[in-house]
Order: sequence, then structure tokens, then C-alpha cells
Amino acid sequence: MNCDCETNYEEHDLVDCITSALDARDPYTGNHSRRVSDMACELCHVLGLSHEMTREIHIAGHLHDIGKIGIPDKVLLKPGRLDDSEWELMKQHPKIGADILAGCHKFDRIAAIIMHHHERFDGKGYPFGAKGEEIPLGSRIIAVCDSIDAMASNRSYRKAMPLEKVREEIRRNSGLMYDPVVAKAMLDNWWIVEETYGTDDSASRKIP
Repeated sequence: MNCDCETNYEEHDLVDCITSALDARDPYTGNHSRRVSDMACELCHVLGLSHEMTREIHIAGHLHDIGKIGIPDKVLLKPGRLDDSEWELMKQHPKIGADILAGCHKFDRIAAIIMHHHERFDGKGYPFGAKGEEIPLGSRIIAVCDSIDAMASNRSYRKAMPLEKVREEIRRNSGLMYDPVVAKAMLDNWWIVEETYGTDDSASRKIP
């Protein structure tokens, strides 16, 4: 965990263990979660959020895809695009992730962030079709960072998008997929993204 917000040793060890489990199952997901968490943490600082909220969002960033542990290998590790039935299975991962944390009351708010991280600001997301401020702020922050990493990373079926194209997609979907306040904060502080991936002509753009 690279964010400068402090967590206690028990939380740190738990999050690292779960992230390692994700790595063992699917190396892309583990690395993706680390990048999302670090970008979300920086965005929390930009937005002036409290230490406690930043800590929760940072942890949620690491764990937002924990539910993929419950997705069958043939779907999770498929080298190409998912068909409709496979996509319906994959869409269960936010609820599975929240259910995994349900027994730990200390993580109640983190579980809620995980549950809603694929909701859209316009209400067209999943699993509930929540919209606007019905969606937890942490989920709205992670949604932006999650999308950026999905676009900016190489996948087996496509190459990473140029960062300027990623930036344009975030701008275009502000108010639709993304909270416009959160999207603007990221667009105005694009150094967070460049620090994560390098520039378009940098060797560090070869993110797995």
C-alpha cells in the first residue's frame, strides 16, 4: 500500500493478504487494484477529504475487485472479450466483494464503496442503477480511477489507449458515467495519471 494515509498493522496485513490472493488468481487484477488505490488516494487529497475517508477509499481501492475471486476461471481469465452470458456473471463481482466483507463490521463503509463502484452517475450502471449522490463518494472516486486504469493498461485483446485519448474519454463521460466534480478534479490534476503510467512516449507506459 503506497498511499501516505496510515492504516494500522492489522488492516495493512489483511489488505496485503487479500491483494496477494488476487495476484495468485489473476495477476492483472492485483496490479490493477494497486494502481486504482494509489490514484484514488491522490484524488482524495486533491478533493480535501478527511484522513478517515481517504483511508477507507484507499483500502476500498485495493479491495474493489475482491469479488472476482468468486468468478469462474473460464470467465475471469478469458483472453478475449466476454459474451453476454459471461458478462452477466462478471457483473456479480461487486456484490460478491461486498458480501465477502459483510462479516467485518469495521469494513461496512468499505463494503458499500465496493458494492457501488460500477454504478454510473446517470443511473445506468450496476448492480442497482443508483445515480448521482445516491452512490457513495468513494465509489464515484474509484469509478474514475478504475476506468482510467482499464483504458491505460495493456490487455490480451487490445493495447493500452494513449493517455490523451483516456483523458478525452473521462471528459466526454463527465456527468454521464462519472461524477462531474470528481472527473474535473482528476482532469485538472492529470499529473496523477502521468505519474502512474508515464507519458505516451515513455517506456513506463508498458503497464501489464
